[in-house]
Amino acid sequence: MVKKATAKGETKARSTRSGTKSRSTGTSVARVSNGGRSRSRSQDSFNPGEAFIKLLQSPLVAELVAVAATAALASLSAQGFSGGGTDTRGKRAGKAVKAAGKAAAAAVGSRLQTEIDEIRKAAKSARAGAEA
Repeated sequence: MVKKATAKGETKARSTRSGTKSRSTGTSVARVSNGGRSRSRSQDSFNPGEAFIKLLQSPLVAELVAVAATAALASLSAQGFSGGGTDTRGKRAGKAVKAAGKAAAAAVGSRLQTEIDEIRKAAKSARAGAEA
């Protein structure tokens, strides 16, 4: 609760935390407005959890997950789980999953490189447009 400013030397009774009345010394402190913005600690500090959730909800991440899943599925279907060879079934499956992971990583890397190249090209054209 904000105390109203009083003239110097004027005393006014106010209650303290313990509930007893005390006398003011006559000095007052004016409250400075922050322009209508109220900021709490939670708004000022960086929240990595919220940033991570926003990142996961971005269209680029959704596209990268789709690219990785497609590449992994294609690799798994190309490997096949048919019989043959000297490896046991578990070892074949493990090799297929490893190959699928490599294919997914390569596809994501390729897609990210394409995205970075497009950003560089757009920045270069914007820079050239600004200089002209």
